Amino acid sequence: MSERARGPAAYAWWIGARYLRARRDNRFVGFISGISMAGIALGVAVLIAVLSVMNGFEQDLQARILGVVSHATLEGTEGHLDDWRELRRRTAGRPGVVAIAPYIEGRGMLVAGDHSAGVELRAVEPLDEPAVSTLNRHLSGGGLDRLKAGAYRILLGHTLASDLGVAIGDTVLVVIAQGNVTPAGVVPRMRRFTVAGLIDVGMYEYDRGLAVLHLADARRLFRMGDSVTGLRFAFADGATAGRQIRQIAEGLGGSYLISDWSRRHGNFFRSIQVTKSIMFVVLLLVVAVAAFNIISTLVMVVKEKRSDIAILRTLGGSPREILTIFVVQGAAIGIAGTAAGVGLGLLIARNITAIVGGLERLLGITLVDPQVYFISELPADVQSGDVLAIVVTAFVLGIAATIYPAWRAAATQPAEALRHEV
Repeated sequence: MSERARGPAAYAWWIGARYLRARRDNRFVGFISGISMAGIALGVAVLIAVLSVMNGFEQDLQARILGVVSHATLEGTEGHLDDWRELRRRTAGRPGVVAIAPYIEGRGMLVAGDHSAGVELRAVEPLDEPAVSTLNRHLSGGGLDRLKAGAYRILLGHTLASDLGVAIGDTVLVVIAQGNVTPAGVVPRMRRFTVAGLIDVGMYEYDRGLAVLHLADARRLFRMGDSVTGLRFAFADGATAGRQIRQIAEGLGGSYLISDWSRRHGNFFRSIQVTKSIMFVVLLLVVAVAAFNIISTLVMVVKEKRSDIAILRTLGGSPREILTIFVVQGAAIGIAGTAAGVGLGLLIARNITAIVGGLERLLGITLVDPQVYFISELPADVQSGDVLAIVVTAFVLGIAATIYPAWRAAATQPAEALRHEV
């Protein structure tokens, strides 16, 4: 049974597939088809890899931030909470609240020999802190349990310790802006602390600028009595932290300062989203350019196959069937290029850390600088929604690129085409 007898659909698909194979006397069309496939594959692969890195960067950044900060904080408007125990008791039973921990926060300067550095001083209660953050997972040389009331021990970011030239067991002088009145005048308040451990979050902001001490020691240093700066909250759903802490503050009455992790670091995540959108559009143009190479490919095929088209029309082929033939050919190029691009993109995304590390060793340069990107290695997270959107978009562009050449082929008049054949 002939292909024509099997039905117009099978006949059009069969001829369209045959046109994909380059003949010995005309390799150029096959070469252009290969270039079109490669262009689409490269564009799709780069798009998947870049979006996966952006997703991974966002998730890794969020995880690292929440490893140091809590979901939300509630502070007194005067810089301290005197009735924090009562506030803690009243808010502990609210729906969604997982844990609450007191803290003291302030700015200070660390001095070790000839080195000094400004830092964020954060005082925590070692027994309560693990419930509101994962800071304990990022400590080396000793955990939060090394902080003892009255022992005056401190945990330093590992980059900060390196800059100060100190190690575990060494002492640093903590200086704060609050002063002591002496016969010689007002002098800054200071106290020596022993380095009990190092913090390695993988974010330069914390590894270089954070120092953690015991809540009781900070009270003495800042002379806060029984007060604290505020309360740190952990919620079952961190994504709703802003709404929940606002409801808590409204339920307590009075005036409080509230904040949440997305507000404190909102610029990071907004920048990521904007960059992700821009990169998607820019790299999609690469896919579009590659897809429109299909137009030139099919235009050359249509010109080469004019006599074949005329014969098919003479034998009863309808314009719709002729159009189907070339749509099938262009769609096959687009599908093959997209499939290859998805495979290549997933391969790159899943091995991006090793690839970047290899390039850094090979070229002798630092591609991921933690002082710039806030992370020390390049993460990747492949999201099925992004891959699906890329595949659908590439396929639609590929199909759109076939419409004009296929329409030109369907509009070919048999008599006109055969008259120019020798």
